[in-house]
Amino acid sequence: MKSKFGIKEVVAIGIGTALFVALTEIQIPTPIPNTYLQPRMAIMAFLAAVFGPIVGGLVGLLGHALGDAMFYGSVWWSWVVPEGVVGVVIGLFAAKYAVKEGDFGNTKTIVLFNVMQVIANAAAWILVAPVLDIVVYAEPANKVFIQGVFAFIGNILIIGILGTLLCVGYSKIGAKSSSLSKED
Repeated sequence: MKSKFGIKEVVAIGIGTALFVALTEIQIPTPIPNTYLQPRMAIMAFLAAVFGPIVGGLVGLLGHALGDAMFYGSVWWSWVVPEGVVGVVIGLFAAKYAVKEGDFGNTKTIVLFNVMQVIANAAAWILVAPVLDIVVYAEPANKVFIQGVFAFIGNILIIGILGTLLCVGYSKIGAKSSSLSKED
């Protein structure tokens, strides 16, 4: 994958962050307090798969931070950072997913995308978030590791279903007719 960063990536960050923030309030409760299934993760994963790790990471970081600030009045940084981790890890393999090229949708790319999102979510929610909760906020370990496991499970389901569908749909339809083009 070329390490080109241009106007398309900037636009993707802006639109992705706005969508991420707007979807912050769409929450499906889990049995664990303050832990929800949120479709916004599918948007971030999709953008990471299309545009790479910088876009994925920034959409996760900016979207979560702005969503927390706007809807909850304060930012819970120990959960903002893991969102960025997920976006970066998924985005590292954007060239192999070939979403932009219209080649996403075969078994190999779908499996790779989902293996990477499971690894990314495991690192983010079973390791990074609980450790940051303990170190930064002095939260009880048993509480934050349970929250992390539920966040992990919820996010792999959301990304596995909605994120995969977004990638397949865009690869089959949108990749062939990009509306962004360079003006003369």
